[in-house]
Amino acid sequence: MSTTTATSATAPTSPEPSGLGRRRTGSLVWHVSALLVLVVVLYPVVWVIGASFKPSKEIVGSLELFPTEPIVANFKGLADGIADIPIATFFQNSLFYALGAVVGILVSCSLTAYAFARIRFAGRNLMFSLMIGTLLLPYHVLLIPQYVMFQKLELINTYVPLLIGKYLATEAFFVFLMVQFMRNLPKELDEAARLDGCGHLRIYWSIILPLCRPALITSAIFTFINAWNDFMGPLIYLNEPGNYTVSLGMMMFMDQEGVANYGGMIAMSLVALLPVLVFFLAFQRYLIDGMATSGLKG
Repeated sequence: MSTTTATSATAPTSPEPSGLGRRRTGSLVWHVSALLVLVVVLYPVVWVIGASFKPSKEIVGSLELFPTEPIVANFKGLADGIADIPIATFFQNSLFYALGAVVGILVSCSLTAYAFARIRFAGRNLMFSLMIGTLLLPYHVLLIPQYVMFQKLELINTYVPLLIGKYLATEAFFVFLMVQFMRNLPKELDEAARLDGCGHLRIYWSIILPLCRPALITSAIFTFINAWNDFMGPLIYLNEPGNYTVSLGMMMFMDQEGVANYGGMIAMSLVALLPVLVFFLAFQRYLIDGMATSGLKG
C-alpha cells in the first residue's frame, strides 16, 4: 500500500496537451494583434492631445507626441474668438444643425418606416426598392442641381438646404434600419390595438415607437455625429462666418496668405470632440441594444 503511494507521488507529471498549447499561442497572438490595432487607432487621438499643448511652430515636423514644456496658450486663445466671432457661436450653430437633423430624421424616417413595414398599399415593394436604390447615388451627383434649386428659392446662407432633406425622409439608410426593426414586431400588436379602436397614428405613437427605441437612438447617434462633423454641406450653403459650424470655423485659423495657427486649430478640434463623445457615451447602451435585440424584451 505504501509502495504504491510512493510510486504515484514520485511519478512525473504528464506533458501539456498539444491542443492546449496551440490555444494559448493563438490567444497570445490574438491579444497582441488587438493591442497593435488599438495603438494604430488611438495614435491620432493621442497626437491631437499632445499637439494641442505645443506651440504652432513645433507641431509640424515634430516627432514627439507630447511636448517637453506644455503650454495652454492654444486653449486660452479660443476665448478671444476668430475674426471677432466668439467660438461659442460656431458651437451653437453646430448644435442647432445637429439637433435639428436628429429631430428630422427621427420623425420623418420613423413615419416612413411605419408605412413600409406595417401598411399594405399598392406599389409598396417598388417604392421601397427605389428608396434603397438612392443609396447608390453619390452625394456629388445631386450637389449642383440642389444648389441651383435652393439658390433660385433664395435659401442660400440658411440652414434650410441642410435640414429640409432630414424632414422629408431622404436618408434611406435610416428608413431601412427602422423598417427592418419594425418588421420583427408581431403583427398581433396591431390587431389588438385595432380591436380597441386605435388607428394607424395611435398604433405608431403608442405601440411601435416605444418598442423601436433602440433603433431610434441608434439613428439619433449616427445622425448627430454625421451632422456635427459635416463639412461639405455647410461649406456649400453657408457664406457668412456668423453662420459657420465648428468644421468651418476651424478653417478660419488659416489666413489668406496660407499661414495657419495650427495650435489654435488643433485645440479647437479637441474641444469639438467633447460634444460628440458625451452624446455617444450617454446613449451607447441603447446603441448596443439596437444591434443585439429585435425590438422585444421579455
